[in-house]
Amino acid sequence: MHFRFENSNQQLFGLVFMAILALSTSQIVAGQSNSLMDISSDGALLACSNRDSGTVTIIDLKTHKKLREVKVGKKPEGVTFIGDSHQIAIAVYVDDQVVFLDADTGKVEGRIDVFDEPYGIVSNRSGTRLFLTLEFPGQIVEIDAKTREIKRSHQVANFPRGIALTSDERLMLITEYYTARVIAVDVKTGKEADRWDAASTDNLARQIIVHPTRPKVYLPHIRSKTSAAHGQGSIFPYVSIVDLGPGKGRRRKRVPMDSFLLGLVTANPWEIAVSPNGKSLYVVFSGTNDMFACDVLDDNYREIKSRGRVNLGNNPRAVRVSNDGSKFYVYNALDFAVVAYDARSLRPTATIPVTENPLGDEVLLGKKLFYTANAPMTTRRWISCSSCHPDGDPDGRTWSNPEGLRNTPPLFGLAWTHPQHWSADRDETQDFEHTIRGQLMQGRGLVRGKINPTLGASNKGLSKSLDALAAYTNSHKFALSPFAKKGLSDAAKRGKQIFNSAETQCASCHSGPYLTDSNPVRKTKRHEVGTGTADPGEKMGPAYDTPMLLGLYRTAPYLHHGKAATLEQVLMKYNPEEKHGKTKHLTESQVGDLVEFLKALPYEDPEPLAKAAGLTKVAR
Repeated sequence: MHFRFENSNQQLFGLVFMAILALSTSQIVAGQSNSLMDISSDGALLACSNRDSGTVTIIDLKTHKKLREVKVGKKPEGVTFIGDSHQIAIAVYVDDQVVFLDADTGKVEGRIDVFDEPYGIVSNRSGTRLFLTLEFPGQIVEIDAKTREIKRSHQVANFPRGIALTSDERLMLITEYYTARVIAVDVKTGKEADRWDAASTDNLARQIIVHPTRPKVYLPHIRSKTSAAHGQGSIFPYVSIVDLGPGKGRRRKRVPMDSFLLGLVTANPWEIAVSPNGKSLYVVFSGTNDMFACDVLDDNYREIKSRGRVNLGNNPRAVRVSNDGSKFYVYNALDFAVVAYDARSLRPTATIPVTENPLGDEVLLGKKLFYTANAPMTTRRWISCSSCHPDGDPDGRTWSNPEGLRNTPPLFGLAWTHPQHWSADRDETQDFEHTIRGQLMQGRGLVRGKINPTLGASNKGLSKSLDALAAYTNSHKFALSPFAKKGLSDAAKRGKQIFNSAETQCASCHSGPYLTDSNPVRKTKRHEVGTGTADPGEKMGPAYDTPMLLGLYRTAPYLHHGKAATLEQVLMKYNPEEKHGKTKHLTESQVGDLVEFLKALPYEDPEPLAKAAGLTKVAR
């Protein structure tokens, strides 16, 4: 069979068409898909990445015993067996490395550096190539698995996480984390071949998986409805199905997971697995600690229907199906265990501990509370703290809160930068008991009886659970900026001088190691910086807490109202009265230098600097 294409667009279309044709005629072998777990092609071993421990655990699937646990680096995420071997490649998120591990011996056989934030990783079936997403700066990296050299990198998306190969390995399918957009990339050329845009509310898509025989792709994600600030209307769980086929009409549909089982609410879908025969689909929910086992329907309409719900352990983050389809495996990240299930009965058959608790009892309790959408944190099961702050990151959204527009901030460095909220209306993390009991989460709460008002007497010590939640929330630390791995560039050095100059006055408020004049032991300071009038719904402005500036390179949009898409807009467009820095006199080149300095933050660990300066962080 021969096809002729007249131009490049037709050629790209043809690649998608050929991929679909291959799917419809190939043997039952799905393309590789990213996950926190992977099973070797011979079915003998399972590898599991343990983010909190910085390790990868190897499990013998015949005996369901842990064989070994190997240190690989800070915050490992995606893991994949390389071809049909027992060699493993791991994306180590904070260390910005791909680590190569021999699963049979436990020996780390090599490391390669990548630019920043490697997340999803897959191997082709021959084991010759690895494909890796870099969440920042939005690249796909192609690695020669034998020489362990980076062969190519392609700028293809904004904050890509999920990655999968079609069964013919002609296309890579990528998910954007903050938009849930799916992008098809030609493996040969690295060019975009197709894309499937999502709704503007779709959010937090970290994985994608390909059906083994049909031209279908599945991805779990949430819907962040930013116009609603109440628990039953803010966050919704979805599985989206993408049709790889060409043509008009709906090529993408969302299946609301809370429409199954008489409207049972689930929260925060994290990963999906499809059985080798393509008849079953499993989706785990990290917020409600459960899973739907689904039948895959060949109807191009409903697509999937639930055949059973399984109660899981704490914070399930991964699911994989055995090569013969008879079992599936779930990784309960905060139980530090993998559980094996019989695929027919949906009953557990073995529990395999994969690592010891590295967090300590208090922080572990706090993290469980942070991630759960169950009581006592909520009563409606829709939302958890992690729905907007997963792993301490922001959700990339600006919410219409009762007090006005509020851009979601990251939690890194929080212990050093109290008070909290843009309006500085919380002077301790324990004050979020008000949020738990309020309209947003509608929970019973972690304290029995009355609580003190925010900014009033301390709520610390009223509840072991509330103090644990605060301990976890305040525990997040910074990774250094990728723009300063070799120190400040010449442009950033010039920008630093501009930032600290008397003319710009940036450092008058953005001071100290965290570049903020907020600190737990200081009297609360708020500043009127000319942005309060930009939101007609503002109730608490126009004065705001000084935000710390570390990690700006990846936390757009900016300002409390989230209207500034870039740092240049912060400095120039949304600073007409020069109330957050005197910048009108700067040339275009100087603005560029200042932005380069801001992108390089943090270029050194701020915590030792804060201790040396005599600053105080929040005690647990």
